[in-house]
Amino acid sequence: MNTTIPAEEQIIEQKPIFKVTQFQMNKAAKKKSVWKGLKQIISSEKSLPWPAEAVLYSSINAPPSFKPPEKFSDLSGLPAPYTDPQTRLRYANKEEYATIIDLPMDITAGYLALRGATSIVG
Repeated sequence: MNTTIPAEEQIIEQKPIFKVTQFQMNKAAKKKSVWKGLKQIISSEKSLPWPAEAVLYSSINAPPSFKPPEKFSDLSGLPAPYTDPQTRLRYANKEEYATIIDLPMDITAGYLALRGATSIVG
């Protein structure tokens, strides 16, 4: 009698590793990863000795963009193709322009200060 199992049946009997019920992950893989913020990464980089040619988060500089910055409305935050020449507030449509015309000067100066523009004098 031939008691050897053919090669085809041996391949079928082997289960892939993800189907084996006795398979257990190591304890390091079960540990939940801790996320660090950018400030934590930079401070930990500064505390370690690094070679002079190492590239770190704090040493990465982005070149200036050639694309002009987008302009948004000071009232609604929508993309603003228009600017009021008198108050220098940006607006997106004619309803916002009607609102800008009726605003007092102190509110207008407040909107410009929020945007970081200089105050409107003269």
